[in-house]
Amino acid sequence: MLLCSVRDCRLPLTRDGRRLSCTHGHSFDFARSGYVNLLQPQERRSSQPGDTAAAVQGRRRLHDTGATGPLLDGIAELLAARANDVVLDAGCGEGFYLGSLARRTGFHGHGVDISVPAVDAAAKRYPECEWIVANADRFLPYPDRSFSILMSITARMNSAEFRRVAKPDGRLLVALPAPDDLSELRGKGRDDRVARTIETFAEGFKLADQRRVTTAADLDAQTVEDLRHTIYRPLHSQPAEAMRVTFSLDLLLFRSIP
Repeated sequence: MLLCSVRDCRLPLTRDGRRLSCTHGHSFDFARSGYVNLLQPQERRSSQPGDTAAAVQGRRRLHDTGATGPLLDGIAELLAARANDVVLDAGCGEGFYLGSLARRTGFHGHGVDISVPAVDAAAKRYPECEWIVANADRFLPYPDRSFSILMSITARMNSAEFRRVAKPDGRLLVALPAPDDLSELRGKGRDDRVARTIETFAEGFKLADQRRVTTAADLDAQTVEDLRHTIYRPLHSQPAEAMRVTFSLDLLLFRSIP
């Protein structure tokens, strides 16, 4: 079930054909690709918030090379999802992680992102999941205790909303860029993210496990250029060249505290 995202409404949305509506008369249409846009005008910081179409396409092509497959495997192993799980990916991007895991496991997948190009790409490739455009930093348009698993993979984290929608003893998987992630393109990252994230979720969640998954791939010049589109302030500005690039994530698995 989805909730109306209009300010101070939050009533359940019911489906009638290709439209969702609440009893206050607010309505939202399904896009041709199958997603629903619940983003409200006041929740936008720009006319096109989130990932651009170029960034979405570049990330999709990167995933399609198989370079990030070991990261997906590491997430799947730690998460240990089952077919009866109901999973929310907050900041789902173009859907690679949620969609791939849902196909492996058969769970019920729900993805939220603020970027229309990202959610549109996700809906086209992974129609078996539900995809929503919304601002997860403000409000997750789902009832309390809806999900047995939450995921935030290199995305923003709304700890209060995560607590609200997590089922008792639900799991939360947070993936953070490790210090050496993409270091060839953006330099060495900060090494205090894990401690700060554990502190962020100290109220409502308990750390159950953590590990780091790292891989490297030889990328051609076009894939390196694609990757640059996904990076904030890349280290180099000269034309892209083929290179070996490191991919590394710190994975934190939390349990919700009833």
